[in-house]
Amino acid sequence: MTVLRPTIAGVPAAPGTAIGRWADPALPTLPAPRTIEPSEVQAETARLRQLAKVAADELRQLATSVGADGHQDEAAIFDAHALMAGDPALIDGAVRRIATEHVDVVGAILAAAREVADQLRALEDELLSARAADVLDVGERIARLAGGLSTGSSLDQSSIIVAEDLAPSVTATLPRDRLLGICLERSSPTAHAAILARAYGIPAVVGVSGLLEALRSAGTGVEIAIDGSTGEVVVDPDAEERARFERLTEATAKARARDLSEATLAAITRDGAEVTLLANIGSPDEAERAVNLGATGVGLFRTEFLFLERSKPPTEDEQVAAYRRAVEAFNGGPVTIRLLDVGGDKPIPYLPLPREDNPFLGVRALRLAGDRPDLFITQLRACYRVSIAGPIRIMAPMIADATDVETLVSLADQARAGLQRDGLEHADAELGVMLEIPSAILTAATYFPQIAFASLGTNDLLQYALAVDRGNPALERYRDAMHPALLRLVRMAVEAAAERGISLGVCGEMAGDPAAALALVGLGVRSLSMSAASLPAVRRAIRGADTTKLAAEADQACRDRSAEEARARFTRLLPP
Repeated sequence: MTVLRPTIAGVPAAPGTAIGRWADPALPTLPAPRTIEPSEVQAETARLRQLAKVAADELRQLATSVGADGHQDEAAIFDAHALMAGDPALIDGAVRRIATEHVDVVGAILAAAREVADQLRALEDELLSARAADVLDVGERIARLAGGLSTGSSLDQSSIIVAEDLAPSVTATLPRDRLLGICLERSSPTAHAAILARAYGIPAVVGVSGLLEALRSAGTGVEIAIDGSTGEVVVDPDAEERARFERLTEATAKARARDLSEATLAAITRDGAEVTLLANIGSPDEAERAVNLGATGVGLFRTEFLFLERSKPPTEDEQVAAYRRAVEAFNGGPVTIRLLDVGGDKPIPYLPLPREDNPFLGVRALRLAGDRPDLFITQLRACYRVSIAGPIRIMAPMIADATDVETLVSLADQARAGLQRDGLEHADAELGVMLEIPSAILTAATYFPQIAFASLGTNDLLQYALAVDRGNPALERYRDAMHPALLRLVRMAVEAAAERGISLGVCGEMAGDPAAALALVGLGVRSLSMSAASLPAVRRAIRGADTTKLAAEADQACRDRSAEEARARFTRLLPP
């Protein structure tokens, strides 16, 4: 019988291609829960707490191992897991089940982990809902310890791992010399398994619905081919498909070599206008790749990674260490640190906030300063301390008007005064804002004299300007940042910044879109910040453009009827 070779579409999670046999990560089966006698409750509770401590120790050792490989931020995943192993939300829930339901450690911890995971999955924020897998991972580790089973994983031969989902600890312990790729039916690009795959350079595709069924139909020992850049998965590739994937691998290698060779070229248009290219990073470990691809600094350093998945806020010294790593990586290039942007859609355990029906319009970012000014003063102190190592710019998100800027300036004054009082070495840093609420652009003249720079956060600006829920697939046509309304807002911001003599850039995803980047340059923007992967294509687009032509097209695009019309103008100007 002829075996079908279906192509299954997934979600790209880590770039690269791989062809090979598929395998299950082969962790030992979880032990079966059992019922205990009332007289055993106290002893079983003590056993649970002891096993939780053992699990925490193992996870800290795993963090040390991952960190020793040069992946400090990924190591923090397992430090967070170690904290989860003692989290009252998990352990107290299991203790309660032992006492009331008379189940053993296995049954209690698995049920408690599922309850917490279900709560996380219910959150609208993708980053936090993806943490459900982490809680289940910790719960299952404790259950395996209770059953005397191994908590590690193995591969007998070079394989592509295929599973419904993959726990981060399994990903970290698989032998990388035999791990060709990862393919998951569930999960997401923000899940820790995907983060680890990217850190280790392992191709990964997630959200591949129906893959396991297709593999069972194809038979045992079948091979698959995956493309972590597009999300494509081919079951039982034939000779033609193998050749195509080999060409993809070769083309990817050539493209990477070309990108590295062009990284030292400045982004200067044909008529001599230079555009500063900066990087958006979410952790210090991302800095090295950005430097290698030609970023001259950081236009957006998202600091939330320091604050999430822990039982208390990061200390000032912890923040200083993390920010300093990024500053040192850019060796004199400016690093723009965005102040904490949590709350509403990004709840954290030590910051209890009431549930909001519309968290994107609620109490978040600098709006939290009314209740928790300490969070921002501590972060500002860390920024000023790090500024002695290199140029730091401090940027506040979710600014709506001059009153918000006054709050920012007051917090900054308090931070500097505290450092002076404590005798801690520090230096000045530029203070700026993100323009992501239309009112912040409309009222810019009222507060621009108080700040040194501004950066357009086009992701949220588009959401708020067009009243578009970014998570609603039915509103896809509204999600193109080339919408004429957004282009007009950008032009207003450029004009306001020029009038007040402050620098203006763009740090939203629009900056990393080559066609949109040309539109931004045409509107007068001369600083673009984007993910490191977007730098080469944007640089090539700018080097092939002429600002006079771009300005004329940008003027027309602001009058176009749709984003589609506006985008077509600049797509035609892209290099082949």
